[in-house]
Amino acid sequence: MPFDSILIPVEEVEVAESLLPLARALLPQENGEITLLGLVSLPPEVSLSHGTAAARALRQRLMALAAKHPELPLRVRPRIRVSHTLWEEVLHFLQANRVALMLLPWDGNPEGQVLGASLSRVLREAPCDLLLVRGPVGSPWQRILLPVRGGPYTQLALEVALALAEAWDSQVTLLHAASEARRVAAAFRPLARQFPRITRQMIAHGEVAQAVLEALPHHDGIVIGASARPGGDRPQPLGPLACALAEATSKPMILVKAARAFLPGQPRPRGAPAQLPISVLVDKWFAENTFDAEEFSDLEELTALKRAQGVTISLGLPTLNEEATIGPILAIARETLMERYPLLDEIVVIDSASTDRTREIAQAMGFPVYIHPEILPEVGSYRGKGEALWKSLYVLRGDLIVWTDTDITNYHPRFIYGLIGPLLRSPRIGLVKGFYRRPIRVGEKLQAGGGGRVTELVARPLINLFFPELSGLIQPLSGEYAGRREVLEQVPFFTGYGVEIGLLIDILERFGLWSIAQVDLQERIHRNQDLEALSKMSFAIIQVVVRRLEDRHKIQLLEEVNRSMKLIRHEPGRYYLEVEEIGDVERPPMITIPEYREKFGRGEPVPAASLSPLETTR
Repeated sequence: MPFDSILIPVEEVEVAESLLPLARALLPQENGEITLLGLVSLPPEVSLSHGTAAARALRQRLMALAAKHPELPLRVRPRIRVSHTLWEEVLHFLQANRVALMLLPWDGNPEGQVLGASLSRVLREAPCDLLLVRGPVGSPWQRILLPVRGGPYTQLALEVALALAEAWDSQVTLLHAASEARRVAAAFRPLARQFPRITRQMIAHGEVAQAVLEALPHHDGIVIGASARPGGDRPQPLGPLACALAEATSKPMILVKAARAFLPGQPRPRGAPAQLPISVLVDKWFAENTFDAEEFSDLEELTALKRAQGVTISLGLPTLNEEATIGPILAIARETLMERYPLLDEIVVIDSASTDRTREIAQAMGFPVYIHPEILPEVGSYRGKGEALWKSLYVLRGDLIVWTDTDITNYHPRFIYGLIGPLLRSPRIGLVKGFYRRPIRVGEKLQAGGGGRVTELVARPLINLFFPELSGLIQPLSGEYAGRREVLEQVPFFTGYGVEIGLLIDILERFGLWSIAQVDLQERIHRNQDLEALSKMSFAIIQVVVRRLEDRHKIQLLEEVNRSMKLIRHEPGRYYLEVEEIGDVERPPMITIPEYREKFGRGEPVPAASLSPLETTR
């Protein structure tokens, strides 16, 4: 059987480096993937969110290791998991992902531990084919010893030995015990004719372990089944031959254990990952799905990933009277991410009827400009940034969509590539939110950390109360985010201030928490809004949260959500009230719009209940 999906769970990069040559030899030449599962272990009393820095460092080292193997540039995929119990974490990964073969380092001790679990437990619970590897496999073995006795893992041992021999251009010696099982010996004699790599067959007429030990000095390594032998008060996890060899020789050894004794083509048993408490789940998500823009600063590598995946990327810039900043933003994005590195395929301005020179500046620089009320006029139009983003899905062509605000005075390419990076690195991620330090201008000075008032006073408290799965998001209302078209087209958009929190809740509900990631974009300086504008924003956000609570729990909390807000006005000598209508319209998923489906070749929209959440590939 082809080992087209290989998993290497490791805590140390050096261990991954020692096992990668073996995995590379077992991987089919034409396809397949190796996953380096970096594991960060924390004591039970420590929150998993404290593993963020260690996870980031391990992820970067594994990425560097993968880059050292240009023959497998896109077939080695680092993944990171943070856990209190490593073996359980590996089991969860195996249960949620298709893996044909797992490689684990082994110190040769039958009573030892692997990833914090006993060897017997690992052998008993592994749901996929398993190789326990003792000793370095840094260079190809020229001669491979394969003892067979007709046990349940003989077929897998034979497949592994032959696959290695083919990859390494080496020979296999088949050793079987005629004295114990003449039928087994007779059955294996024809293999030399069937498989040319088996260049020698040996028959052990006496003690099998002794025969293997006598043959080993003439071989570079041994592949053997890990069959256990029950009996006695303490059944051994390994058979007597494997135990004897582990104790008597230091030769490199590969112990193989099949998922079960199965007939080729039979399905393997699969389980479901255990459910974690929400608090632990969020801590874990925070550690594993929080990135830093600097992780993606190698733009040559990022461009190569984009090219290999065959995806297109669009940058959509929503504007409303941004003549002071739009020019520098467009120049920075084009120079770095289109001309120097072809990461972006298009940059488009989506304007909301600016009354200043915003559109003229962008058009003079050669960029396409759309006025959002003029896009899809047959569906009407509403005021608001959310409406502009929703309609931009129709005019942007990319498979990946990036949006950034356009009032930023310290714009940097990392605001774009930092959002793209997680989408290119991990297919499980469907939406990436940016976060940053937000200083606020007080007079002529910047006060560190003063921005994000609505986030901290309204959005995050509401999220923690009613949607705690999202409580690990540092800035849920940030205007810098990117997503896959296949995700964004399937969720509604609110037309105004509630667009960001609405997208988060809807993507959580439809695709799962693990489809969302966040990235540190460092510092963002922009035009801060006055208190009245922030009050209006808060009012609209609360309306969206109430609406989604009603949807989630199938209840009606309010007869009718009040859309009018009384604003307090003050003039010398008097106060008075002024009523303003504030409320977002909910636009349907763009994929439900016939004109969109026709333009992008989409079929009828798929009901939410029939979708497979992205988090199943966690």
